[in-house]
Amino acid sequence: QVQLVESGGGLVQAGGSLRLSCAASGRSFSDYAVGWFRQGSGKDRDFVSAVSWNSEFTRYADSVKGRFTITRDNAKKMVYLRMNSVKPEDTAVYFCAAGVSLHERSNWYSWWGQGTQVTVSS
Repeated sequence: QVQLVESGGGLVQAGGSLRLSCAASGRSFSDYAVGWFRQGSGKDRDFVSAVSWNSEFTRYADSVKGRFTITRDNAKKMVYLRMNSVKPEDTAVYFCAAGVSLHERSNWYSWWGQGTQVTVSS
């Protein structure tokens, strides 16, 4: 069982940067892969990035590859999403989620945070 809380969202101008944080609690956090997903207003929840339990593997959606970076610190029970060169289309609620292994499908993950809003102005 894992509990997750996202933070770091806010308003940023196009071309700027943000770092989202996902704070985890739970005895076995380091056993789980963590993914980031986002959901724009009236849109589906889409995969953004994910990292394996030991950071050996990472995966990125094509739309963010080269701009976003996912990292984790198991000692601190934290996962981060660094967002560089943000675009208006990055505007969404961002969620972190934990699951037994890295995957791009949202239903693969068992535990979810409540989300943090990112708004990119043009």
